[in-house]
Amino acid sequence: MNRYAIIVFWSKEDGAWVADVPDLKSCSAFGATPEEAVAEVRVAMDAWLAAARDAGHPIPKARYQPQREAAE
Repeated sequence: MNRYAIIVFWSKEDGAWVADVPDLKSCSAFGATPEEAVAEVRVAMDAWLAAARDAGHPIPKARYQPQREAAE
C-alpha cells in the first residue's frame, strides 16, 4: 500500500483549511478544521486512486517524505 504525504495549510483566500497530496496531481480538499480537511482529502485520495486504476493510469509512488534528522 502506498502512503502519501498530506500537506495541510490555511488558505486565507478560501477561508478554509486545505489538505493537499503532492504526489497525486490536483488531489486536495477543504475543511473548517485541519482534521476535517484531512478526512476529506482521504476520501478524495481513494476516489483519485480508483479513477486512475479504472482508466489504466499508473499509480504514482509516494515520493514526498518528511526529513529525519540524524541521531547525535
